[in-house]
Amino acid sequence: MHIPLENYIKPGIVHFMIYPVLHGEGPVLETLKKILEDEYFKVVEITWIKDPEIRKRARKMLETSAVEVKYGAQPRLLTQNLDLNSKDESHRMKAIRDMKVAIDEASEMGIKDFGLLSGKFPDDGNKSRSMDLLEESLSEICAYAADKSITVVLEVFDQGVDKRALIGQAGGAREISERICRYHTNFGLMVDLSHIPLLGESPADALQPVKDFVKHIHIGNCYMDHVDDPAYGDMHPRFGYPGSVNDVEQIVEFLRELFKIGYLKEDGSEPMPVSFEIKPVGDEDPELVIANAKRKLAEAWRKLVL
Repeated sequence: MHIPLENYIKPGIVHFMIYPVLHGEGPVLETLKKILEDEYFKVVEITWIKDPEIRKRARKMLETSAVEVKYGAQPRLLTQNLDLNSKDESHRMKAIRDMKVAIDEASEMGIKDFGLLSGKFPDDGNKSRSMDLLEESLSEICAYAADKSITVVLEVFDQGVDKRALIGQAGGAREISERICRYHTNFGLMVDLSHIPLLGESPADALQPVKDFVKHIHIGNCYMDHVDDPAYGDMHPRFGYPGSVNDVEQIVEFLRELFKIGYLKEDGSEPMPVSFEIKPVGDEDPELVIANAKRKLAEAWRKLVL
């Protein structure tokens, strides 16, 4: 493509993946400032910030920078072992309550997009019951979010490698979307290039069946060869990490499919968010991992032919 990428894409980054702030603590403001100072990024995704004063200061920084902000509740669910389709009703209700607290936090910061994930794929194989429970949970969360003009976006995760989420492959993602969208207009899906190989799908497999529901996109990498490697599973290593799956060729294929489903607009009428979800492995420098991602996306864009 000879037309600038920015005509079609609003580049973003997941703050809580590239920097160690997953638990709502740590160098939140220092690392957020690095992203906001980088004019390349038009979108940033943050997660919970436990300290109200830090949260207040972060909001001011975000407002000043004029960057689009999204809230990711995935760390809250994963680090607290919360499950929105748990068959233990008390456990499921605890997860719902926490998501409502997170929605309040997002609203407090002026954020209108709220990401989360499903609970675990059932060990007993009773997927039907788990889908019903997830539907109940998401419906309650969407109703709560609607009162604050917030859209709930369910991220599609792996089902059998690492996170082992209920909603992974496109068939199940489409089914839950159809169920929720019968009653709520503030719901959609997030598809991540990192998770597509973990699900045994191609970009077309992952995107075409859910094209009417896709609200946000992540772009990243995964490694599946050896379980003892620190990048194994859903760890989002840099593009080109030895033995990993996604690099320039896979990014090109993914971008092409995003145009085919209409998420990216061929006429350039509305640049759409596409966020890097990348994480340093070991002692890798986060700034170099970010530079790697920018270069890889730029190379993929040059090679993209529609």
